[in-house]
Amino acid sequence: MLELLYKQPKRNAYILIIAMAFFSAIYNAFLPLHGDEAYYWMWSHHLQAGYYDHPPFIAYMIYLTNFISQAEWGVRLVNVFSLSVSAVYIFRLTSEIFDEKIALNSVLIFSSVILVHAGYIITTPDSPLILFYSITLYYSYKAIFYGKTIDYALTGIMLGLMMLSKYTAILFVFSLLLFILLKRRDILLSANFYLAIILSLIVISPMLWWNYQHDWISFVFQLGHGSTDTFEIDTDYFFEFLGGQFGTFSPVFAGVLFYFLIKDRLFYKDDKLLFLSLSTVVVLLFFFYKSLFTRMELNYTAPAYVAGAIITAYLFEHYKLIKTFKVGLVIAIILTIIGRFAFLFYLEIVQDRMYGNREAVQLLQTHAKEGDSFYGDHLTIVAYLKFYLKGHPETDLAVPSRFSQYDMWREKEFLKDGLVLTRDPEQKNLEAKYSDVKLIDTITVKKGITKTKTLYIYRVANVK
Repeated sequence: MLELLYKQPKRNAYILIIAMAFFSAIYNAFLPLHGDEAYYWMWSHHLQAGYYDHPPFIAYMIYLTNFISQAEWGVRLVNVFSLSVSAVYIFRLTSEIFDEKIALNSVLIFSSVILVHAGYIITTPDSPLILFYSITLYYSYKAIFYGKTIDYALTGIMLGLMMLSKYTAILFVFSLLLFILLKRRDILLSANFYLAIILSLIVISPMLWWNYQHDWISFVFQLGHGSTDTFEIDTDYFFEFLGGQFGTFSPVFAGVLFYFLIKDRLFYKDDKLLFLSLSTVVVLLFFFYKSLFTRMELNYTAPAYVAGAIITAYLFEHYKLIKTFKVGLVIAIILTIIGRFAFLFYLEIVQDRMYGNREAVQLLQTHAKEGDSFYGDHLTIVAYLKFYLKGHPETDLAVPSRFSQYDMWREKEFLKDGLVLTRDPEQKNLEAKYSDVKLIDTITVKKGITKTKTLYIYRVANVK
């Protein structure tokens, strides 16, 4: 089968990418939104240069897809576009460095692992991050190894867009600077290098200005997010995170990549391999270090596997590990099929936070009266209400919750009569703010294999 694909590697790689895009767009129509997706969709109705939780580019991309559809599949066109274009640039970069056969294998690896398929499903800031990580990797390679001004300019612009996607893009900057310091210090004296820096700063300047106006609130939040004050080592977190890499990037692919990155000195002798490996290793080492102290989400390392897919494809070809590649590909595809099937038919088990919220909002809608305001007890519930209620009305928090974008937008006097959807019983908290609080309905749905969860609907009136 692979031998047939290798006869026209470029054509077949692009066919695979397009097929994945169409399949994912259709598949995504059958899944309810994740709360975070609804939250970012809500941002797209309030465009600004920055947000409390993240940089703004995810909101800009959803704003554009809103013109196509504001259904679930429309929101997720962000993912379909981002990962499809990323795959194209992975092919282009691999072809540039090696050949089209290895390039096709890199796309096969990228397109088969469950980490990427999860990215096709759930819209997060990782989507534009991976998009611009792939493009920036391509143009920075061309800039460094060929020295054209246009490639430096495109590197600066794309790097800026990557920084507007997610703050962890700074890790790519570190890997790039590390390579320049180790291998190409002459670039530091090049006008093109400073052109790239200036263009990047111009692109991110609105986001920096927004943060300056808000006391750097977004930077402060992200510095504390996923961090710890105690710095007490917990090896359970580390090994959980390490094991997760073998699951998300597939056991064989992750095993081969990690083994040779540690063992093979070739990476440090060949400049092009070193360039690729640094953009993988810097990201992995940063999050492995942080996982010694606190739990890390598996998607945090996703950018590492852009170059990681290229390196892994190269290793299979360089060391003639053809059988190992085929086994790895089969295992990755099987794991992905299982994951896709579970998302579609067993969502209450694999992602219970997505399960039942749409139905709860639909039940709440049946109790709505003219003039009602709508509230939740968590930022994701508030976002679900706005997304699934007819007419997408403005929604807000009615009980204490962690600080979020809602707190930055809210006027002092915001509570009115209406309906409140909560994940837990909130009678006492609501009675502290309203004179009349009545539980009018509940909905109980599955959670996991044997458990259930209940959502509560209150009617509230007469603000104190």
